[in-house]
Amino acid sequence: MPAGIDPIYVATPKIGFGANLTTANTATDGTGTVSTLMTSGSNGSFVEKVIARHLGTNVQTVLRIFINNGSTNATANNNRLIREVTVPLNNISQNSASLAIEVPINIPLQAGYTLIATIGTTIAAGIALTTIYGDY
Repeated sequence: MPAGIDPIYVATPKIGFGANLTTANTATDGTGTVSTLMTSGSNGSFVEKVIARHLGTNVQTVLRIFINNGSTNATANNNRLIREVTVPLNNISQNSASLAIEVPINIPLQAGYTLIATIGTTIAAGIALTTIYGDY
């Protein structure tokens, strides 16, 4: 079968809202308590980026983003770490903006695959995660 020669574009743009993260998960294999950021559609999806925003005053932590093959994340072989980024400490202020961390993903995902996330340190106020993606 010849390779595709025409570009494809997403048919349905989407925004995914993961559960706010506050509790540490020190496993670096995607097991344990995770936040599901998005699930790929029936024809697959293209994930552009994940945006992390502090919800208040937090200590520094690490955000880990994994691809999961659509099966239980409790089995380490179902998950792959694809991005890891430091999320610096944040002091909530009414006169200065909190830092937004944009994590570029830019990958296609097979149908039924998910993007999941964890943080490495327990934080007080939490981090909200927003995923920008689209289904083919």
